[in-house]
Amino acid sequence: MSKLKNEWFDWVKALLIAFALAFIVRMFFFAPIVVDGPSMQPTLHNHDQMIVNKFIYNVSEPERFDIIVFHATPEQDFIKRVIGLPGEHVAVKDDVLYIDGKPVKEPFLQEIKDQKKPNQTLTGDFKLEEIPGGYETIPEGYVLVLGDNRNNSADSRVLGLIPEDTIVGKTSFIYWPLDRFHMLDF
Repeated sequence: MSKLKNEWFDWVKALLIAFALAFIVRMFFFAPIVVDGPSMQPTLHNHDQMIVNKFIYNVSEPERFDIIVFHATPEQDFIKRVIGLPGEHVAVKDDVLYIDGKPVKEPFLQEIKDQKKPNQTLTGDFKLEEIPGGYETIPEGYVLVLGDNRNNSADSRVLGLIPEDTIVGKTSFIYWPLDRFHMLDF
């Protein structure tokens, strides 16, 4: 009877340790997220399931073109692409992204640009000064984000700049559906 009791105790202890480790990993390192809506198409599709690296920005800063998850409201997280970094001026004119007045290629948009009709714009022209907040450069502690589906995205053009302390993490791995299973290139 004592041997059976010890075996049960070992199993309970192992399960408690496993749950504790899973909780720690989920809370502080990685978490699943489901893409909700078309704002990141064609890169991400509605209902893609991804893993968010919640730890990475504890050891590094967001970089241009990172795909991040952030708290848009207390109840809702958004997923968008980092376009502008602290100290930069951002503008889009005639579907060309300008950072500090220099054109920057956005290779993840090339497929969409190739398919658009003449006189159709992907991204309406805007300057940093025109988005909520009216900044001339992005202040420290903030980033400017845009969805890849520029004509159907609630991003910094609507929300304003995103405080870095609202960023949950970076995502670059789609694990479901299986036919979309892959790491993103940028």
